[in-house]
Amino acid sequence: MKKLIVLASFIAVVTGCNKKAGELVGVAGREQWFQPDPFGTLYIPMGSYHMGPSDEEITMAHTAKSKMVSVQAFYIDDSEISNNEYRQFVYWVRDSIARKLLLNNGFEEDYGIPQEEFLAMWPVYVGDNNLQEPYMNWEEKIKWDDGEEDYRLALQPLYLPEGERFYNRKEIDARKLNYEYYRIDIRLAAAKSNRFIPQKSLDVQDGSHEYKKAEYINGVHLNDGSSPGVPGQPSTPVGDPGKDPKTLGTYNVEDQVSVGQGNYVPRERKGVDRSVFILKDVINVYPDTLAWVHDFTYSFNEPMTNMYFWHPAYDDYPVVGVTWKQARAFSIWRSNLLNNFLIGNGMTIVNDFRLPTESEWEYAARGGNDLSPYPWGGPYIRNARGCFLGNFKPMRGSYIDDGGFHSVYIYSYNPNDYGLYCMAGNVSEWTSNAFDESAYDFAHDLNPDYVYEAQDKDANVLKRKVIRGGSWKDVGYYLQVSSRTYEYQDTAKCYIGFRNVMTYLGRSKGDEI
Repeated sequence: MKKLIVLASFIAVVTGCNKKAGELVGVAGREQWFQPDPFGTLYIPMGSYHMGPSDEEITMAHTAKSKMVSVQAFYIDDSEISNNEYRQFVYWVRDSIARKLLLNNGFEEDYGIPQEEFLAMWPVYVGDNNLQEPYMNWEEKIKWDDGEEDYRLALQPLYLPEGERFYNRKEIDARKLNYEYYRIDIRLAAAKSNRFIPQKSLDVQDGSHEYKKAEYINGVHLNDGSSPGVPGQPSTPVGDPGKDPKTLGTYNVEDQVSVGQGNYVPRERKGVDRSVFILKDVINVYPDTLAWVHDFTYSFNEPMTNMYFWHPAYDDYPVVGVTWKQARAFSIWRSNLLNNFLIGNGMTIVNDFRLPTESEWEYAARGGNDLSPYPWGGPYIRNARGCFLGNFKPMRGSYIDDGGFHSVYIYSYNPNDYGLYCMAGNVSEWTSNAFDESAYDFAHDLNPDYVYEAQDKDANVLKRKVIRGGSWKDVGYYLQVSSRTYEYQDTAKCYIGFRNVMTYLGRSKGDEI
């Protein structure tokens, strides 16, 4: 008996000293996590600065004004995206299309029917991302020069047709390199009108009401015949968010409300089908190499059109000829590339890559020098030896005086104090923001961000996107960190490139230590 008393006392003491018992300690098993630095990027600490011109705006355009803003910490590419880096994206799209062609060919060989018919017979496979694994090893390199006839025939649709070949060269048809991707319109989802709200309360005393179970297609409530409209069709018209994301479909949800003593009655709620916030887009990823010709009249730039993007000599030059939408598609692909790798290795995903906002770009370009007009910190565009500090159009148009001609190597010239190269000159850079002359007047001072998702049917003035930094063909004014101008989102120019940013996970480096 004494032994039992002693044992009970010991257990009471041990459990009483356990600080976790009955206390709020959070979910167990979560290890401390540190943000890994993405390859090729530099960390920019959070900070506040004077956004806009620090001196008189010589153009008197009044599209920018000095304004104190604050920006949270983020990563940014230390240079513009190069031809070779963008080519990885193009090759990934090319290889994905080729593997799908081989997969379709494999289905026809193994089963004698197209893949679409096979999936119709076996709907359990529909939507399974691993469907290809039993039939195609995605780690195996594609045999572009394979001698097997079936292999060549399967890939034939990816090449230019014989009537379009030059000297019978077998080349990939760039018009086929279309990338299908998805994005979430969080701003649209955040609108109060699209929130999940109570629609009506039912009289629990009315026992004569018959509640019908809702039926759905893709989350959209179908008319069950009890409300106006066509039975079996959506109760509320559902728009096509791919064409107009502002057109939303609604659906009704019935949940149960307790009325006491174990009794429940249905309650109808109205909300927005979340699938309308997931927007699909398909875009051709190949740069517009003809931009070198159509951007300049009576100028001989055919060699650049023929060689600039694909030749090894230009691998480390900035990619140009990409539209704003292509730059965004690249950012989404790059995000998936990294996060899929992290998931595959049992690691935690990170924030997406994206185009920088205007405020982020200018903050990074200043390099910590708040009131300096140029990234290198001084008020002059030459150094003490009289050498130009960026690639632009100096003097009266002597393009070679700055050491360049057209665009140059992405790590040319000296970096700014953050270690970023060519934040002024070389090529102008896309930002994520829409261009509005008065944006500085109404944008918030905390992470300023003005966006507008222009549709194809919109007027051109709504398709303007901000570009920053100036390029090899611009005069010195556009190299100033405060200078802002625009280009249309669906146009590609031989002097516009881009770089990516990623928001830092946390407040600041060192907080977790």
